[in-house]
Amino acid sequence: MSLKIKKLGLLLLFSLFVFNCSKKVTKDYDYSVFSKQVNIFGVTILATEETDNIKVAHAANILAQYLDNDEDGAPDNPKVISSLIEHNATLVMFKTYESKKYKQFFGSSNWPDGQTTVKRAVQDLYDDETHPGGATTGVFDASLEEVLHLITFGGYSNAYPNIFGSQKGSEISKAVDIARGGYFNSIPDQYPKNAWYTYNDETCEYGCQIHEYLYWAITSVLGAQEFSGRLDHIQHEWKLNTHQKVRETDKAFYTLYTNDEYKLPKILPNGKYDKGIPSILPFEGIEIDNDTQN
Repeated sequence: MSLKIKKLGLLLLFSLFVFNCSKKVTKDYDYSVFSKQVNIFGVTILATEETDNIKVAHAANILAQYLDNDEDGAPDNPKVISSLIEHNATLVMFKTYESKKYKQFFGSSNWPDGQTTVKRAVQDLYDDETHPGGATTGVFDASLEEVLHLITFGGYSNAYPNIFGSQKGSEISKAVDIARGGYFNSIPDQYPKNAWYTYNDETCEYGCQIHEYLYWAITSVLGAQEFSGRLDHIQHEWKLNTHQKVRETDKAFYTLYTNDEYKLPKILPNGKYDKGIPSILPFEGIEIDNDTQN
């Protein structure tokens, strides 16, 4: 996925607010572009008509497997689920980044001053980057990344702000600073030679850098980044593409990862959730729980 798309996905997660006078959202993104939905443990996936149902179902399975990693039918970390629901976590799916409905959705917001606000965490994912079984054909499945972004920002950073928060001083930020070879509020002209996390998108500010790092570290431990040819493709921004490399080199992250309190995923989702996912249903509009209003 291009840096532009990755950056947009994380920007959507940071401090998004929906303006609403009543329970039905009227001053917000244009949700009329969506025609179908599926709900996983209170987290909503919305998709346009053009988005293949196979891709929507795959993303739903990935989400279910990340949240219920032992696949016993219940989320592994209720605290994270509560934060996702509180922040109205939503995965929005379009056919492509260039689709008209994508532009209509994100270009239509009309947020007047003085309205009631509710928090919303939104992450985008595209049909043409969603590849069930992608690693077997040498292609990365972006649902493993984008779904995880939604979970780490909308869930973990809010449930454990001192540990996984997007600000300097959180425990995960300290791990990021070690991985980058020092603290950099913006992208340095050149990373230190000892850095293994060297993301260089200048539009990705410090909080964004934290969640990109979490994606790289978690999926590398899970084995998503070690298929043939993958390291050559990613080493300009991430060098520890296997469980062993992360365990031996990134000890700050690995200590957090192995702390059972946080219930971070230990098994890589394969898109085949054992308990099955709910049916994909027609989408009839967004409702906001009044309890989430500020």
